[in-house]
Amino acid sequence: MKKAFLTYLLLAALAFLAKAQEDIGNLDELPFDSNTEMELWKAGQENSFLLFRAVHPDSHISDEKWVELLAVLDKKYDKKGAHLSVLRSIFEKSHQKLFTTYEQHSTFNDMLFEGKYDCVSASAALGLLLDRYGYEYKVVETDYHVFIVVHHEGKDIILESTLPIGGMITAPTEVASYLEGYKADDQVQLKSLNQRLGAPKIDLSDNAIFRKVNLTELAGLQYYNDAIAHFNEQDFERASKQLSKALKLYDSGRIEGLKELADEQGRLMASSN
Repeated sequence: MKKAFLTYLLLAALAFLAKAQEDIGNLDELPFDSNTEMELWKAGQENSFLLFRAVHPDSHISDEKWVELLAVLDKKYDKKGAHLSVLRSIFEKSHQKLFTTYEQHSTFNDMLFEGKYDCVSASAALGLLLDRYGYEYKVVETDYHVFIVVHHEGKDIILESTLPIGGMITAPTEVASYLEGYKADDQVQLKSLNQRLGAPKIDLSDNAIFRKVNLTELAGLQYYNDAIAHFNEQDFERASKQLSKALKLYDSGRIEGLKELADEQGRLMASSN
């Protein structure tokens, strides 16, 4: 049954192909690395799980951990519904089964296969689970970090994916303090375009970004993170390709700015050779 899950997803990708083409327009000009990436991307318009799988897809990566997690959580949800205890189980069981080792610039596939995660891939997993069980939530993008705010029974709860212990923050004063630390100032400019979204905030200086993103836009930030890795290795052509896909998913100033910079650096490198 578990082995059949990936097969089912890939078949679903093909089934959604025609409709997804209508939803996201002509993709012929996007620089996909493989047909698998393109099919997952298109089907991901209907199933966000597949869209997160599109970055560096590998047919050898198993979804077994994901299926096992769903089985455990489904049982709890069937008994309790969208209860606080189920929300806590979502957070804790995700760390037990998926979030094994924090490593910046870990893709969703790295998380499924090796247990490596960062704030983007882990928040993607949590967002998918919160959708599945009907919780009201938002994914928050900040300068260099992503986290989740769940609105449950009249109050906000923080899910800080990079903190296995203490990362589910429920006390109102602690929630307010956490959010205050990321509050953006409209007068502040983003300090660096090529710094990945990763660990919780350490630098307490002013922030430029604090905005809600949906799961499609979060998938765009996964491409953005991947592009930064290539940019910092001075592979500007590869970075630009990933940023083209990121922009298709998320029309963001930071993504557009880094693409312009990657293209410029690529031209300068080519002219100096």
